[in-house]
This record gives sequence, C-alpha cells and structure tokens, in this order.
Amino acid sequence: MGAQAIVMINTDVGKENDIFNELLKIDEVKKVYMVYGIHDLVAFVEAENMDKLRSLITDKIRKLNGVKSTLTSIIVVGKERS
Repeated sequence: MGAQAIVMINTDVGKENDIFNELLKIDEVKKVYMVYGIHDLVAFVEAENMDKLRSLITDKIRKLNGVKSTLTSIIVVGKERS
C-alpha cells in the first residue's frame, strides 16, 4: 500500500459528469462518487508514495477542465470491513 487520500472536488456548474468520467480514466483513482452537499465529487486515490500522490492531485486532478477547487485528506490509517 502506498500513499492514499480522499479528494473532495468542486466543479464548474454542469461539469460534474465530465469530470466524473475523466477521473475514472486515471489509474490512481480507485473510487469516484458524485455527491450532494459542499462538494460535487469525492475520489479515493492511491499512489506509490507521497511525491506521486502530490503529482497526481496537482498535475492530473486539479488540471482537469472544470475543476474549481479540491480539498484533500491524506489517509493515515484505514481498514475495510470484510
């Protein structure tokens, strides 16, 4: 397991579906949800290390056409139920 994060994304109005589909094309994006509330999309991402995680967020996700802002929470400890 490498570096993991939850990325909350705000989009331009009407761009939610486009960005949702673009996120699904990025290998490091493991899950994407379209949500109602403060944010428009939530993505669970994983990269090999923190440098690659930073690059993923700044160079790939934040540069998608229609992304207004992101808020990232780095995962320190996590476990999935079985």
